[in-house]
Amino acid sequence: MAVTAFNPLKLASSPRDSFPSISSSTSYSVSLISFGFRNCVGSPLKKCLKQTCSVRAMSSSSFESGMEESVKKTVADNTVVVYSKTWCPYCSEVKTLFKRLGVQPLVVELDELGPQGTQLQKVLETLTGQRTVPSVFVGGKHIGGCTDTVNLNRKGELELMLAEANGKTDQT
Repeated sequence: MAVTAFNPLKLASSPRDSFPSISSSTSYSVSLISFGFRNCVGSPLKKCLKQTCSVRAMSSSSFESGMEESVKKTVADNTVVVYSKTWCPYCSEVKTLFKRLGVQPLVVELDELGPQGTQLQKVLETLTGQRTVPSVFVGGKHIGGCTDTVNLNRKGELELMLAEANGKTDQT
């Protein structure tokens, strides 16, 4: 039986725009519990991969279900989450907008995650109905893509949403 190495999402600082970012080239894991890697949290990734992170013939529906739960947890645990691609000008526009507003979103760069990034984008489409990036979440709620985010900002609604979302996180 073939063994497929699983490369879970990890937290990194993105030097190009200084947002926290999830990529496949960092040492520590973000939401491994969501993927069932309970013993890996806080462990160096190489150690984690050697110990527990091989997946044997996992069904795609089970894998997608795990990814779906991971997305839901990530969105619930962070005030602002932007699913992005490094080369996308619309993603850059959204990240720049949040930077101007003094907001530091969790940025998940899908194109840096290899095959998991493609699968994650499909899961996002299932959850939100949106196929494209950026896919922006504020306060656990999907607000749309670049145009939606910019329009909310122009109307003054984005800052209200951010204030409300920050209030929720301050209470927890």
